[in-house]
Amino acid sequence: MSAQLANWDDLRVFLAVARAGSLAGAARRLGVNHSTVFRRIAGLEETLDVRLFERLPTGYALTAAGEETLGIVERIEADVTTLDRTVTGQDLRLSGTVRITAIDMLAFGPLADHLGRFRDMYPGIELEIVVGNETLNLSRRETDIALRIGNTPPETLVGRRVGQLQFAIYGAADYCAAHPGADLTQHDWIGFDSAHAPLTRQLDKLLPGMRPAVRSNSVACAVRLAKAGIGLAVLPCAVADLEPGLTRVAELPEAFGLDLWLLTHEDLRHTARIRAVLDFLTPALAESL
Repeated sequence: MSAQLANWDDLRVFLAVARAGSLAGAARRLGVNHSTVFRRIAGLEETLDVRLFERLPTGYALTAAGEETLGIVERIEADVTTLDRTVTGQDLRLSGTVRITAIDMLAFGPLADHLGRFRDMYPGIELEIVVGNETLNLSRRETDIALRIGNTPPETLVGRRVGQLQFAIYGAADYCAAHPGADLTQHDWIGFDSAHAPLTRQLDKLLPGMRPAVRSNSVACAVRLAKAGIGLAVLPCAVADLEPGLTRVAELPEAFGLDLWLLTHEDLRHTARIRAVLDFLTPALAESL
């Protein structure tokens, strides 16, 4: 292996491919195109004079040299991100970029409603909203703030419980008219995949053995499916109550609710721009629940 030092950006691409197992997955994680990832990996292998990945029909698999490199690069990553968090945590300016990640049910509903007012208050802070069901890693600075649901947040993160997101059963008016008085178990259902694990666990308790007619990884898609009359769906009230064409069919027990959290890494909690976002969003989102 060559003793030349590799560019850190190339090592970041290497980590993304190793973790995703494919160029396409790494490209999505990094926000670049497929060809950029390919060039970076090829360049890194040329610099190090070693083959890091086996190109397989199913994706990219680490070679023995790649496995060894992964351990080294992950240690470098830990040092770089610790330095980054430490320095950023001492930043007292109300300016710069704050990256927020949220699943679609929150980003398309409660979160979006308040960002205009935040921008009026803090014009020097640029917000970057990452919408998706993939859990971005706060420790590796893939995001600064995570808006998450679930009644037990990770112990490694700090943050604030905003309140409880309430759910109810919804359906289109035409669908409900065509199935008057039907028992819940007799309806067609719109369900969710493992991307919404806290919600699917609650659904399994409510309707054990229920097999959805359609599943989606997106609450926004589930809303559209329900409005199209595909079946009933359990949806967050803060989103579904605002949708014309949806009728609240039944209430759910209070225990069905899921806590809403604003989370960040401990090293970033005192960064002025991140604290400003947390201080603003906590009461603003609580009003929407």
